[in-house]
Formats: sequence, structure tokens, C-alpha cells
Amino acid sequence: MTLLKNKKILITGVISNRSIAFGIAKSCKEQGAILALTYANEKLKDRVLELSEELNCNICLKCDVNSDDSIENLKNEISNYWHNIDGFVHSIAFANKDAISDKFLDGMNRENFRIAHEVSSYSLPALVKALLPLMHSKTSIVTLSYIGSTRYVPNYNMMGLAKASLESSIKYIANDLGSQGIRANVISSGPIKTLAASGIKDFSKILKHVENNAPLKRNVTITDVGNAAVFLLSDLSSGITGEILNVDAGFSNVVGIS
Repeated sequence: MTLLKNKKILITGVISNRSIAFGIAKSCKEQGAILALTYANEKLKDRVLELSEELNCNICLKCDVNSDDSIENLKNEISNYWHNIDGFVHSIAFANKDAISDKFLDGMNRENFRIAHEVSSYSLPALVKALLPLMHSKTSIVTLSYIGSTRYVPNYNMMGLAKASLESSIKYIANDLGSQGIRANVISSGPIKTLAASGIKDFSKILKHVENNAPLKRNVTITDVGNAAVFLLSDLSSGITGEILNVDAGFSNVVGIS
């Protein structure tokens, strides 16, 4: 299938073949997309380069979202390969371990708040602003969120606040760029056992709860999310922007989570 034939898609956050970003990249590649990936630091470079080979991706660029210079440099580097970007996938999130375990207030301090929001939320509009000169009237932006942005999820804590901010920023980005034909949407994924999620205390209990209570009686996979991202990145979703698409086996329609 070729829903994304020859579309140039920049994807952040691919750190393992179990990551949601990898699932998105794989689905995009299967639909004919031309990919570019980013890595955050030298420690992750070799790992992401190996994954890029698996995806037949020839562009792998450094981008540390904690650095404005690195964000700006990403725009300059990608410009050496592409004159424009058809799609941009933001799949970046981080919080200190004590900010995503036990009681919310126990991990609440200024530094934990800053780190979670700077990496997980600020990075999206910062990257969009930097990459805007490469975007055009059919560019689609997709970011990743979770139900913990709007409802209490045990131990999600500081990340819930950051994801709420992220979702809000999509509304403003969509409004700012809509007149240019650029779209921006969120996928709110169900819980998936990724490296990032493993840092959340008792995450296996969340997985089991969703499996037992979601209408589909299962957890979603990175392929489920990847296929939804393909839709949002494709022209089939040309009338959709500023929206949150729940890809969670229907769990967001169930009352109660704890």
C-alpha cells in the first residue's frame, strides 16, 4: 500500500524496536514514506543508526531538545537532504523517576516539573517553530499523549501534567498554522510496554487493568498506533486538525481507571 508514497516524514523518539515511534516509522515505511530519524545524544546514536538501517532510512540526525542550538541545527541539517517536510512525528517524553512513582506531591519539586515539561511538552512547539520554514500546505504534525493527561493514573504523576500541556499546545499550533494548510493532531495511545513506560511504577498493573476493562479486551500495540499515525499523516485526514485521536482499544470510554 502507498498512502504515504514518497512523503518525507521526520520522526523523533525512535530508541528501540519496541518504542511507539518505531511502530510509527515501520508503518510509515510500509506505506511508501521516506524517513528521517533523530537521536538525542551520542550514547543513543549507534542504537538509532542500527534501527534506521532496519527501516531502510538513510537520514539520522542529532537533536537534543534541551538545547535551542541543537533544535536549530536539526532544521539546518535536514535542509541538506530535503527542501520540505510532509510529516513530522513528535514522540519525545521524559520525567525523573521520582516524579513518576508513588504519591504525586512526593515527587513534586521545581526541577522535576521543569524537566518533565521542557522535554515532554516545550519540545513540540519549539521543534515545530524551528522546522516551519520546511513545512508546506499539506504538512501534517503528529504527537503522542496518554489518558493520564486528563484523568488520574497511578504513578503517572508529573508526566500527566506535561501531557496535558502538550495536548493544549496542539490546539494552539493547529490554530496558528491552519491558514497555511498545516495540520496538527494528537494520538492518545493506550499503555504499551516500552522502555520509557518501564520507568513508571507498577506499570504492569495498568496494562492488566486496561486489558480487563477495555471494550476490545486487549492492550494496543505499536502497530496499532503506527497505523493510526499513517492515517493522520496521509491526505485521507486532510480535514482533521487540532484533534485528539484515542487509540486505546476503547478504554477511554470506560468510567474509572484506578
